Amino acid sequence: MILSARLGRKPEDIVKLDANENPYGPPPEVLEALGTLKFPYIYPDPESRRLREALAIDSGLESDHILVGCGADELIDLIMRCTLDPGDKIVDCPPTFTMYEFDATVNGALVTKVLRKPDFSLNVELIVDAVRQERPKCIFLTSPNNPDGSIINDEDLLKILELPILVVLDEAYIEFSGQESRMKTLNQSQGGVRVETCQLSYDSLAQYVICNNIIPGFRMCAFPYYVAFGLAGLRVGYGAFPLSIIEYLWRAKQPYNVSVAAEVAACAALQNPTYLENVKNALVEERERLFKFLQEVPFLTPFPSHSNFVLCEVKSGMDAQKLKDDLASMGVMVRHYNKKELKGFIRVSVGKPEQTDILMHCLKRLS
Repeated sequence: MILSARLGRKPEDIVKLDANENPYGPPPEVLEALGTLKFPYIYPDPESRRLREALAIDSGLESDHILVGCGADELIDLIMRCTLDPGDKIVDCPPTFTMYEFDATVNGALVTKVLRKPDFSLNVELIVDAVRQERPKCIFLTSPNNPDGSIINDEDLLKILELPILVVLDEAYIEFSGQESRMKTLNQSQGGVRVETCQLSYDSLAQYVICNNIIPGFRMCAFPYYVAFGLAGLRVGYGAFPLSIIEYLWRAKQPYNVSVAAEVAACAALQNPTYLENVKNALVEERERLFKFLQEVPFLTPFPSHSNFVLCEVKSGMDAQKLKDDLASMGVMVRHYNKKELKGFIRVSVGKPEQTDILMHCLKRLS
């Protein structure tokens, strides 16, 4: 409603393509479950057992490996609070999800940045050098990456997994990539993890982790980015972790971090996999249509994406900020970037076909 008032338009007249949300909404079971919610006045289960069991069935993991949070953001912060002391370092690979750098700063950590290559792939050689020279505790990797939608290939990931560093793999958009989640290797690979901890206590939450060959299944995934669920406003997500690490995350987690409504909605969404699959397929199909159209816009250079958004470089002669503002004045919202790694870029979320049509019309007017 705030956005509607600012633009002077009715909410239904705004084409919102700036936050990777699900334009189709959740499965009907979600609205039914929320409409018949019986105990909103009772605190939620602090262990989110019902949701963790449903996620275990969906993922093929045991529920002991799963921790549920208030979106991926809480899990990112939780990992850092349990593994970092002030002055410790993490490796960040921008341009990527900005919460890694934000949470590291909040937790008093230092950020060692290893910029991606021009095609947004990881610069593994520089990552190896940074780990050896800076001796960071953690590295956060995203596949598909936000904001460009690129994926990490197996060869690069395996090289990073050989480094003495805690690897956190964020696969929030994996469903759109056509690839299997590496999370599914968690159970099979548990024996390959070697973790040493010292100075770990409930009081201080200080944890020094030395990890060799961390498995490619240490994953965070959030329903808000799981676009097919359509639950962005309820803020519920989950992570899958080795048992040697998750026990300490449980100690630091807030007791009632996932609301009753969020857990009920997520469980209901998981009951309709056909709906979720259909929405995913519709968005992937529309992504290809959107990409082809953006290729035809003379002042945009879109990058191939394996997610539900397309990153575009705005060519000289057209200012990216002005482009965003002009589209907003016509009721179309896109994401604009102004940081040095992405200065002059916009990101367009995949919407419904009719929303793409409106975007196409507006861009043609600006041409």
